[in-house]
Amino acid sequence: MMNTVDKTAPTAAKRRVSVRKLRRRLETERIAYVAAATGTICGPHLYPNGDAALAALGVAAATGGWLYRKTTRAEDTEDARLRLLRSYQRSLPLLTGAGLYCVNTVVPDASLGQLWWQVALPAAWGALMAWMTPITRAAGLTADMTAPAAGREEELVGYAGFLEYQWQVADIAPGTKLTQIRQFDVDAPDFEAVIVAQPGKAIPRLTPTALAAAFDFPEGTVIVAPVSGSGPGRLLLTARPTLPVDLTTGEGFEELWAERVSGPDGAAPGMVLVDHRIEPDRIVCRVEAEDGKLIKIPQKLLARALGVDSLDLLVIETNELSGAVVTIYQEHPLIDVREATVDDLTMDDKGRIRFGLRHDKRAARLQLWNPLLGAITDLFVGAPGAGKSVMLNTILAAERISGVVSIVADAQDGMSLPEANGRVYHFGAGIAAVAATLAAAYEVARYRQRVSATFGWGGFKLGDPWPLANITLDELNLILAADADVPKEFKTWVVGMIAAFQSTGRKMGMGLRFAAQSIHLEDLGDKAKIRANAKNGLVWMGRTNSSTTSRMATDGVIPAGVTLDPIGATFNDGDAIDAAFRGEDPEDGPVTAGMGWCVQGGSVFLARGWGAKKENRTFPGLIKLYESAPIPGLTPEEDEVFQTAYAEALPYAEQLLAGETDDVDLDDDGESGGKRKHNNRAAAVSSWKPPAQPAPSSGPNLGDRIVKLLGKNGATPVKQLREQLPDVAGSSVSDALTALLATGRVERASRGVWQLPGQPGPAAAPVPDGDLVR
Repeated sequence: MMNTVDKTAPTAAKRRVSVRKLRRRLETERIAYVAAATGTICGPHLYPNGDAALAALGVAAATGGWLYRKTTRAEDTEDARLRLLRSYQRSLPLLTGAGLYCVNTVVPDASLGQLWWQVALPAAWGALMAWMTPITRAAGLTADMTAPAAGREEELVGYAGFLEYQWQVADIAPGTKLTQIRQFDVDAPDFEAVIVAQPGKAIPRLTPTALAAAFDFPEGTVIVAPVSGSGPGRLLLTARPTLPVDLTTGEGFEELWAERVSGPDGAAPGMVLVDHRIEPDRIVCRVEAEDGKLIKIPQKLLARALGVDSLDLLVIETNELSGAVVTIYQEHPLIDVREATVDDLTMDDKGRIRFGLRHDKRAARLQLWNPLLGAITDLFVGAPGAGKSVMLNTILAAERISGVVSIVADAQDGMSLPEANGRVYHFGAGIAAVAATLAAAYEVARYRQRVSATFGWGGFKLGDPWPLANITLDELNLILAADADVPKEFKTWVVGMIAAFQSTGRKMGMGLRFAAQSIHLEDLGDKAKIRANAKNGLVWMGRTNSSTTSRMATDGVIPAGVTLDPIGATFNDGDAIDAAFRGEDPEDGPVTAGMGWCVQGGSVFLARGWGAKKENRTFPGLIKLYESAPIPGLTPEEDEVFQTAYAEALPYAEQLLAGETDDVDLDDDGESGGKRKHNNRAAAVSSWKPPAQPAPSSGPNLGDRIVKLLGKNGATPVKQLREQLPDVAGSSVSDALTALLATGRVERASRGVWQLPGQPGPAAAPVPDGDLVR
């Protein structure tokens, strides 16, 4: 709960009146009691016929009836009981006085004259009532000590004149005057005024203690701030000992910021409030650093200065130079976020999708690719329960909807992203599968690079001829963390492939997305290159621990001068300390799953991913989004390269994990066959190397040889062509086929089968239900 500007408030049951008015009321009541006591002594003898006694009985009966109604109608609340007690207090003089008068009329023997007690009792009653003054006390009045003192009214013009008098007497700024005094409320002492120094002189420094003492207000309730457009000879003084700042109008907020934030002793000296606006649920502030300073606003100190109970309610966004936007919320705006729609996850012409909402309800966007810079490198970090898996599933569904090929591997045996399994082009489960997937994707990138070089293409063009492909590697901490239970050679191999892919993949329309519970850029190989590429993509930091956030800063991911506090497991309502003081457990707030600090294009913002409802240990809403579009796939040539490389890399990865790295049993087709020795162990694992092949033939042109074989054999599978060309590398055969296809010399008969144009092709084999035809 935000209490940004609350200060000491008056007791609701008290009503302030001037000292003179209160004294006059007390004197009037006491005179009435003296007169009533005198009448009680003399009345029975002056009016012996009893008419006065009947009148006294009537007064007592009426008062008793009024009190009875008050008693029977009172509610069982603290305020109602207080009002009833005051009713008893008001009735006390009437009931006791009337009863005493009736008693005084009873005289045992008129010949005896007036008895002593008939004088003593009324006198004692009058003295007691005059001392108690129950009627005035029941009114709940309290003396306003700031009102003008008695005897000086002729010198002062109302409350403003009295404030001028107090300022002059305090003498905390000699030679200055208090002018333009404006009282906020006639029933409250709160006011604002302008302090003016003598011409050509500056107002001396005024401390909060001295200001409070000048007006006898609580310390911290009187502040000063510069007057817009004026110099140091004028200051705006604001005193609010009883009234809070009005959040609907923002009255007093500028002075509060100047005193507690931008002032010399404030939370962020030199960070000036240049504009702000008040909305029903928040205050939005535009802040600029003074000339010569960089913007720097510490979140915790600012929250303390403004009285914000929870860091969740204070959001700071900066441009790293001189400007910032500070937003103070009444309650957290991202507690409830809806589920994603197909429209949210459809890529626009800038390569962007909407993956969630920012704190101010603007769409949080992520680029699946950048039309100017190419494929994107993203980094997702979050502890268990931070919402990382839902975030990744949302992005993978967006890729499928937008026609982007998703190549996914989950090191946690597929348990982290079960919804993606079977719903993307490729899904690898397990640590070995992560490495094999990366190796196969790298081979596709190399294939694209070779073809582009053959035809002299300057780079990747979306859809011509290849689709955009993004590789998502989840739970990388199981491989790359310092305590990961994998052989050093395996880790070195994976890091080498990541480094190689950073150079080749982006240019060839293949992005890379890392996801882990915690990560260090040095663990990913080329720290500088990954950091540079990640700045063009998105770095999402969900709930982590402070050490992870600190390492992100030292890696250069978080902009300089920006301090991010880790996101908690639940939204904090600020009641934890109160609960601890009471010896109770604080109530758990809503979970923060999906909430994350996002670093994008050098700026930092807080956002939360689209919500997802879990049912039966899965997310049906995400599955529905996945299945709203067909699965995009690689081109047939690329698919063959990928599947072949994956089949070769997976057993290699498994043996490397098992420590069996001297001999890897792979033939050219990825099947069991001849042994391939790795005499240099370090070279074998430094990066993924395709199987060694014989040197290319120096005889007739390879394309002509393939055309000759197809003319002789008819429609021929590519595997058979490789077998008939033993002196040629398998990848060279695939490249040559692609070049021949582009020139129209060959055509594709079916998947993996080639023929000359016009040749009769083989009958197409039936496709089982559910299989993807590419």
